[in-house]
Amino acid sequence: MLKKAWYLYYDGFKNMPRWGRTLWLIIIIKLSIMFLVFKLWLMPNYLNSHYDSAEAKSEHVFKELTTKP
Repeated sequence: MLKKAWYLYYDGFKNMPRWGRTLWLIIIIKLSIMFLVFKLWLMPNYLNSHYDSAEAKSEHVFKELTTKP
């Protein structure tokens, strides 16, 4: 079953026109920039940088989830 799905996609990409493969390459590059680079620069690990123990981290998360803004 998994092998059939692989061949379906493999055959589809193999027979795709050149502009289609170029478009997929642009999409993959764009997604990798969004998820890899932006994740590293714009989303720092807040809990590890502000709290040392697991108990302090869990207290902070519990407080943030249970208090109303």
